[in-house]
Amino acid sequence: MIATSIFNSDLKKRAMKHLSLSALPGKSLSKGVLAAAVAAVFVAGCANYSGISSEKQIATTDNYVSTQSIAGQGGNWPALDWAKQFGDPQLPQLIDEALEGNPTIAQAQARLGKASSYIESSRSSLYPKVNGSYSWTRELYSANALFPPPYGGTWFSENNALASASWDLDLWGKNRSWLNMAVSQEKAAEADMQQARVTLATSVARTYNQLALLYALRDVTQREIANRENVGRITNGRVAAGLDTNVERRTAEGNVATSQTNLSELDGQIESVRYQLAALLGKGPDRGLQIAKQVIDPNINVLVPDNIPADLVSRRPDIVAARWQVEAATHNIKEAKAEFFPDINLAAGFGFDAFGWGRFLQSSSRQIQAGPAIHLPIFDAGVLRAQLKGRYADFEGDVANYNQTLINALNDVASNLSAIRALDKQMGDAQRALGAATSAYNLAVIRYKAGLSPQLQVLTADQNRLANEQTVTNLRLRRSDLQIALIKSLGGGFDATTSNLAIDGSGQKVSADKNTKQAAN
Repeated sequence: MIATSIFNSDLKKRAMKHLSLSALPGKSLSKGVLAAAVAAVFVAGCANYSGISSEKQIATTDNYVSTQSIAGQGGNWPALDWAKQFGDPQLPQLIDEALEGNPTIAQAQARLGKASSYIESSRSSLYPKVNGSYSWTRELYSANALFPPPYGGTWFSENNALASASWDLDLWGKNRSWLNMAVSQEKAAEADMQQARVTLATSVARTYNQLALLYALRDVTQREIANRENVGRITNGRVAAGLDTNVERRTAEGNVATSQTNLSELDGQIESVRYQLAALLGKGPDRGLQIAKQVIDPNINVLVPDNIPADLVSRRPDIVAARWQVEAATHNIKEAKAEFFPDINLAAGFGFDAFGWGRFLQSSSRQIQAGPAIHLPIFDAGVLRAQLKGRYADFEGDVANYNQTLINALNDVASNLSAIRALDKQMGDAQRALGAATSAYNLAVIRYKAGLSPQLQVLTADQNRLANEQTVTNLRLRRSDLQIALIKSLGGGFDATTSNLAIDGSGQKVSADKNTKQAAN
């Protein structure tokens, strides 16, 4: 090991000596110099990051068993116009309005534009660069310094014009890795924007459904007021007949007032939700007051497609974004590895340099520069190794984030399906309970009107009927909310396979099964 280190050190010194000589005027790069350079590259580059690697890989859907929790129903993946199936023409219009003017989408688009600018900047490093410069200097040269008379002690003007060109050869792919990383980050930003669109669209739909629920409860309350006013009229007749007292009369009046109070509370909630919708649309609160009453169909049933786990990785934009972040991290690692190798930059320049104007553009005033510039890391006190370790840490963090995103997505779908199944069972029981409570209430009113039962029996039946009707109403609109949540968990109509988000920088399809181990070694 010691002998090898001494040999490597000596080889580096000889290679650097040859490389330095090759940059002098009139010197050419011989075969021996090239051989020494290649050997120095091998010693200084590849050997230096040995032992730094990662075995982390992104998970596949096979790693997380979900066949029982997420069983296919022969349905289709949500389409981009999924809102139309709820039967309310106003809902798709509101979603389109939100996607067009919401600041959240504008922020996501700004992030995408910034990521795109990095691609242009990174791509420029792959090509030669040409610059031009001109300077004019008026200077009094000292008579007692470097320049003797007639220059010393005299004012002179110097004109200098130079056109220069340089080209980083990028022999080890450092600049190409930067470009690929920028492309991957742009893809991740675009997928994030699609996720923002899905989140905003489903938020509008769920808030709209909440407004529909409040209106449905308001209708229930209005019917309750009418029923209690009817009971009050019966009570007044019984008081006049001496069958009831003022206690029953005041009780009936109080029940009507309570229902009217509930109606006012619902009106306040409706107005508040309207303002929330206006904010989601990216408009002022007055926009919410213009939204018409909903006609959303709560009986819509979203049937999930088969083979959800395998296809979900291209249908959920958050999973696609996390996947592109892993891609970016792999290119970041490649760039850090290329830092261990020498940079070779070819440079050339042509121009004129002369005192005064008379001979400025003469051939004797020409200046020509040409030669390679070579940077070779020899001893950096571990900076490059530390940088590479940091890149691997970022890679492993992105892999862990992808795996967690996949887990959350699968659990999200399973939770929504489970909630819908449970709600459907509740709905059957709740409707039977409402039917029984309604019959009992109607019978109690008939008996009370005929003088066969007291008011308390009517009030008890009324409370049971009201509670059951509110339960059924909540369950019906809760089911619509779960259907919208299920659409979101299935990607909200996003499909990476129909866009360039499913293609990596090398033109290969990106899937959860793609092995990332090669980038971590």
